[in-house]
Amino acid sequence: MTERLIYLPLGGAGEVGMNAYVYGWGEPGAERLVLVDLGVTFPDMDSTPGVDLIFPDTAWLEENRDRLEAVFVTHAHEDHVGAVGHLYSRLGDVPVYARKFTAIHARRKLEEQGFDAGRIVRVVGPMEGVPVGQMTLSFMPVPHSIPEASGMLIDTPAGRIFHTGDFKLDPDPVVGEGFVEEDWRAAAGDGVHALVCDSTNVWVPHPGRSESLVGPNIRELVAEASGMVVATTFASNVARVQSMIRAGQEAGRSVCLLGRSMQRMVAAAKEAGVVEDFPETVDLEDARDIPRESLMLVVTGSQGERRAASAQLSRGKYLGLTMAEGDTFLFSSKTIPGNERGVLQIVNAFSEQGVDVVSDEETAYHVSGHANGPDIQRVHEIMRPAMVIPMHGEHRMLRKQAEMARAAGIPSAVATNGTMLDLTGEAPKVAEHIEAGRIYKDGEVQIGALDGVVRDRIRMALNGTCVVTLIVDEDGDVLGEPWVELMGLPAEGRSGPLAETMEARLGATVDALSPKQVADDDKLDDALRKAARAVSNDEIGKKPEVIVVVSRLS
Repeated sequence: MTERLIYLPLGGAGEVGMNAYVYGWGEPGAERLVLVDLGVTFPDMDSTPGVDLIFPDTAWLEENRDRLEAVFVTHAHEDHVGAVGHLYSRLGDVPVYARKFTAIHARRKLEEQGFDAGRIVRVVGPMEGVPVGQMTLSFMPVPHSIPEASGMLIDTPAGRIFHTGDFKLDPDPVVGEGFVEEDWRAAAGDGVHALVCDSTNVWVPHPGRSESLVGPNIRELVAEASGMVVATTFASNVARVQSMIRAGQEAGRSVCLLGRSMQRMVAAAKEAGVVEDFPETVDLEDARDIPRESLMLVVTGSQGERRAASAQLSRGKYLGLTMAEGDTFLFSSKTIPGNERGVLQIVNAFSEQGVDVVSDEETAYHVSGHANGPDIQRVHEIMRPAMVIPMHGEHRMLRKQAEMARAAGIPSAVATNGTMLDLTGEAPKVAEHIEAGRIYKDGEVQIGALDGVVRDRIRMALNGTCVVTLIVDEDGDVLGEPWVELMGLPAEGRSGPLAETMEARLGATVDALSPKQVADDDKLDDALRKAARAVSNDEIGKKPEVIVVVSRLS
């Protein structure tokens, strides 16, 4: 049987976030497998109320866990490393490979779930080959908005794959390795067999801007500000955090970092040695005693997170610190689609306090960590791939990059989550489709997207809930009248108090039932449920979720 090279996205293809990509080499159905990244995406109150995190569905990997050799993590953003600890037990006892900065975060996530991370996580240097079956994988440094981001060079009997991970073409990213075209050309050699490429910003028509352009603008803003200055950005963007701190210090201000995730990222960057001479900051106790015109805070919460420092400051006070009229608040970040409401609430709350809010509408204070359309086209030209597989992006993004490749005469295929491609030949072809759903972290348990829990929660939120209780004695006679408890429903209906109107109708319904119907749990439940929903619909125009509780005395 002929051996083949396969690619299977389980997350991140057809969406932005929750990255998880399987590669394998071997006979069909017996390939030795590696998993590149294992990330999360985040819930929203409209579609996933009450859910804490969303993971890729690893059912296919669990069924084939005896074939999985290793997990490789390209960088420490949550959508690439966030699910490693939560899902590790499903994958078998396999090693997790990462570069030093990323490994610090991977270890922490595994330890939080009770695993011996020191045994599991293995630190690998850049361009250091890791043999896995008949494949060899190496971390190739790429610029991004976090230290030590990497693409994956995957050498297989069919040829070299370059899995870009998240990247941009930035020669001066301030922190970490910059883009050096000669190194990329050397990695490509005579051309890679397959380029599996980030698609996030493919629709942006101009080349991306360097991180080094942001610092001078922030310095100018801080130097001209009066009152206290507070700035927020993505906690993982250590380069931006460093630029903010230096801007404050150059303006004669003491700078304090607030927010656990930001402090954790900076500490990891120092431990990994990816920053040199990182500027010193003051602790919270000292910050409280510094005159506000001499103080700058760098805080978490750029996406409107309710519990983060930005949101709490907007509501009045955070750890003893407050904003005041004449202060300046800087959003040095792009608002991720879906987070606009939370960010706008913070902006308006600060406006009511007289705080001057500066956002990135003019792009002066933020640059993206992803390659734009012309940059992606340039990568196609540098790597000279035999085929292009777009990944990490919504469907329209994947399709746009595929069209870009085909226009240059390069075979390409749009493979969304669950689409397995055979990359062995001269062009990609679909090998099979698998179920690729989602797993929800709901409190302390993991549930499937199709389990019905979230669906029921949405229905209760939209329609309210009614609990109907009825007592039946040992002879089958109804004792008293049915009574109801209403949740999420108005107290008054068109005819008066809703509960009283409903109980009257339910009593009439029970009186009309025969002894045989009362004795049948299903028929009794159905009659009471329909009556309660009908009354609610007549009275308030809502059909609630109805729970019928029949207590039978014995």
